Amino acid sequence: MKFSVQLPTHRVEAGDEFVTASAIAEMARAAEDAGFDACFVTDHPFPTDRWMAGGGHHSLDPFVALAFAAVATSRIRLQTHVLVLPYRSPFIVANAAATLDRASGGRLILGTAAGYLKGEFHALGADFEHRNEVSDDAIRAIRKAWSEAGIEMTARGFSVRGNTSRPRPLQEPGPPIWVGGNSRRAIRRSVELAQGWLPFPNERKHAAYRRTAVLETLDDLRAKLDYAWEHAEKVGRSAPLDVCFTPFASRLESEGLQAHVKELDELGITWLAFASPAASRTAWCESIAQLGEKLSAAG
Repeated sequence: MKFSVQLPTHRVEAGDEFVTASAIAEMARAAEDAGFDACFVTDHPFPTDRWMAGGGHHSLDPFVALAFAAVATSRIRLQTHVLVLPYRSPFIVANAAATLDRASGGRLILGTAAGYLKGEFHALGADFEHRNEVSDDAIRAIRKAWSEAGIEMTARGFSVRGNTSRPRPLQEPGPPIWVGGNSRRAIRRSVELAQGWLPFPNERKHAAYRRTAVLETLDDLRAKLDYAWEHAEKVGRSAPLDVCFTPFASRLESEGLQAHVKELDELGITWLAFASPAASRTAWCESIAQLGEKLSAAG
């Protein structure tokens, strides 16, 4: 079991506490010192005011934020959790990801998703109705950009007739791509096109708005994992699939961290993602150090 922790670079309202170069560096070092295997950031370049009023958040550009984290650290992996693929040209993503991977010494994990915030899609000129097809094409295009020269490819939104991207990533054949979402479509994308899957707890009352499947219990998670393994067998996938899950808060409260980590490990979860709601950078670093100790004892 490996562990990832969110750098609170979405807390832009807190100013110097979380979103300066020195703040990102301090928090990334704290996560690395606490023994975490990865740190992650989120992605919302232009959210709607309505979503923000209902509890949404802004974010720093994920590649820029992780670049500052990379400079301050040497071991911890750098994860997008998640980058919304339809918001950007896949070749811009491929170049940014390759740049960060090479500059960081091969530490990038490219966590992706199809997205759900319709107003943000419209503001960015992105294709909301076909976001799943765009995401599938994007992963294929990114892989080509990382490994091929003289690319020829036509898909929704682009036509390539002999183009090549440099630099190449340091990791070969490229950084692992993980796919976020609870739907069967997201699971199939993970199995067929990626190296990992990023499910997350999703209460029924939020499911329609987030446009992905309900995931409220361990039984829900178990059923989706079963579907992933069945689909892998169906399409002939033999490579392992990383599964990075955000623990159920209710389980942590009722059964404790160690017990919950154990039951998720037994289900086949390979990574866990955590976040801290600390009000200050000092409090965040302290909470992450404490969590690291508990996870070390649990593992």
